[in-house]
Amino acid sequence: MVNYNTIHDNGSSPYGAGDPYYSQSTGYIAPVPQQKKGTSNWVKYGIPIAVVVIAGAVVGAILGIRASKSSDSSSSSSGASSSNPTDVVSVKEQVGRFATATASEFMVPVYPSTTNAAAYTVPTFVDTTDSKLAWPSDPWKPSNPSVTSLRSEHPRLIAPAYMWEALPTLIENDPYLTGWNATIFGNASDYYSADPVVYFMDGDSGILDNAREVKMRIKAFCYVYRMTNDTKWADRAWLEVQNAAGNGTTSFGPTDDKWNNAHFLDTAEFAAAFAIAYDWLFDVLTDEQKSQIRYTVNLYALGPGVSTYTDSTNYYGWWQKNTTGNWNCVCNGGLTLASLAILDEDETGNAATLLGLTVDNALQNCVYAVSDDGTWKETANYWYFGTTGHAEMSASLLTATGSALGMLDTNANFYKTGDFHMFNYGPTSKFDWGDHGPNKFSSTANSVLFYGAQYDEPTYTLFQREQADAAEPFGMFWYDPTVTGAFWNGKALDAFFDADLDQWASMRSSWTDQDALFVAMKAGKNQGIQTHNDLDCGDFVLDALGTRWAGEYGSGDYRSTNYFSNDTQTSDRWLYFRKRTEGQSTLLINAANQDVAAAPKILNSGSSGTKQGSSTVFSVNEDDTAFWVADLTSAYFDATSVKRGVRLLNGRKQVLIQDEVDVSASLQWRMHTNATVTTSGSTATLERDGKKLEMTILSPSGASFTTSDAVRLSTDPTPPVPDQDNPGITIVIIELEAGTHTIEVLFNPQWDGVDFVTPSSVALDSWSLTSHN
Repeated sequence: MVNYNTIHDNGSSPYGAGDPYYSQSTGYIAPVPQQKKGTSNWVKYGIPIAVVVIAGAVVGAILGIRASKSSDSSSSSSGASSSNPTDVVSVKEQVGRFATATASEFMVPVYPSTTNAAAYTVPTFVDTTDSKLAWPSDPWKPSNPSVTSLRSEHPRLIAPAYMWEALPTLIENDPYLTGWNATIFGNASDYYSADPVVYFMDGDSGILDNAREVKMRIKAFCYVYRMTNDTKWADRAWLEVQNAAGNGTTSFGPTDDKWNNAHFLDTAEFAAAFAIAYDWLFDVLTDEQKSQIRYTVNLYALGPGVSTYTDSTNYYGWWQKNTTGNWNCVCNGGLTLASLAILDEDETGNAATLLGLTVDNALQNCVYAVSDDGTWKETANYWYFGTTGHAEMSASLLTATGSALGMLDTNANFYKTGDFHMFNYGPTSKFDWGDHGPNKFSSTANSVLFYGAQYDEPTYTLFQREQADAAEPFGMFWYDPTVTGAFWNGKALDAFFDADLDQWASMRSSWTDQDALFVAMKAGKNQGIQTHNDLDCGDFVLDALGTRWAGEYGSGDYRSTNYFSNDTQTSDRWLYFRKRTEGQSTLLINAANQDVAAAPKILNSGSSGTKQGSSTVFSVNEDDTAFWVADLTSAYFDATSVKRGVRLLNGRKQVLIQDEVDVSASLQWRMHTNATVTTSGSTATLERDGKKLEMTILSPSGASFTTSDAVRLSTDPTPPVPDQDNPGITIVIIELEAGTHTIEVLFNPQWDGVDFVTPSSVALDSWSLTSHN
């Protein structure tokens, strides 16, 4: 298992680099570290049904596969979409939540092996005004929405009064809302008994963990207050507000820059937290308390925010010209929420000034953090932070002004980011290249619920409602309970993302079988990703049999010296093992890092176009396939040509990775795994979680597998501080001398009852849907 702890002793600090969640590798094949002591799984993750061990889910999946030949295994959508509200009510009453449990190892939903044509219909939103099924329409309809012409009453952010009034009835009649509501109450109770958040400056990550935990808590306390009218929850929220304002019983940071304007993300998240407290508790706060919140927000956030926009010497606003990361969305979002919350009572003019700046700036930057193909330009984990900021800002503008004011449609391709998130997820976890970021706390994937409703994409809503992070206050209002059907019904198994910055492919055998095969591979550029990337062209992950066989390390230690210095070729960042090319599952040539100026090209890709049907039990024909080929030559210094391809074989039961190279130095083919590895010449047997996967070198003849521990090469330059340890990880290696080589590695997960095939050798330029039949 990966060691997620910092290499720096942080004593007893409960935050940041001293926390086992910090620099975690949720996408790697190791389980997520245990929750903080005293927090139960169901409370933290929102799983009111059950948590099962993965083995139980795997057994069920295997049985389901055996039965699939006599069940509905259509390769296209099946079961008509239901537009009858009565059918929706029936499904909610008889089926409840589709996922029957959440697997404990990877915290992913477990679906029953069954065909339910009545419930698992084509995704749709039902057109109804039934108060048991649908939100009422907003009675406030401004004729000319403006950023400074706001809904007069509070709450006005995310959830106006009419939604709070409708929510109890919806909770009573929707199993998802019922479960989430119970979880939010449980979380709030957990937070209630804890001390206020303790200030901790976490190196380059500032006090971002503090800010997001304060925000997470305030959201929960305010939600429970509004649902119960019990003022003890408002009092507890006020205690958190006082503490973060520096007026609590213990010290909270310096006097002058308490919210760390130098790392403006921290400032923005505190501003958003205080905005929710002000807005959602408006009816219970005293005038003095409201005045204190306005004073604090202006002093530590809005005033500095105006300065970042109007003072050209203020570097803290660098994010105002940034389209490739989460900063613009988060910073503009936090400033916007706070300004919308206090605008009517603000005597400084800061709120009005900022509302004249933040929206326009976000329309020029934040909305373009999504590429034309839907990929988040930063990394798959930083997607959470950026889309949370975007969704919160968009939703608050929508409810406060009557319009999202362009946040949802200026980038015509923004809606595709829901698909990016879905295809990025395999049966165990994400294909999460690059850094994973600090703790998520208040950042969830519930932006997908919001996008589902706003973009009329029921598939997004149906997917996210099953996930472990769905239970949080904003999601209660972003969820459209008129949704019906199954997200997988009609969902393609494969997707290819070809935007130049982050080129990658996603292929799978099923959306609902936890045992399914999943492989994803990337090319993309090595620069321009907010210094959160790795030198990783050609990197891949592989899931099968309910576990991850090839995976990602994720973040290094963010507090390591010069970790974020820059992304030039000589950057100290590339001296750390987890960021170096040798720390990726790709080719290593001349024991050297890849070229940061790499500009790979996608040469070819193809898919049988298979879509899953209504059944959770699904199989495909033997010739069903997908493949992807990239030219990685520009990523290497000692190569004339480097091409890498990946394809599915034998009815999506086997994987072939093929490299064609012409190199002037020695090379290593490398794959990082948590499995126990036994090698014998050209074969390697991997064992993990009671399962096996066999790897075979089909070419070149005479090549053999070796292994090594996950440590830096002895010839590597020394990093500024020592690497993190990576215990329990093995690197599977093929070593070759300079020359022209075709490297073909066949992966055979040891499924029950499968006859494996040995494919013909076909040059990458000749790959097609039928080239390996």
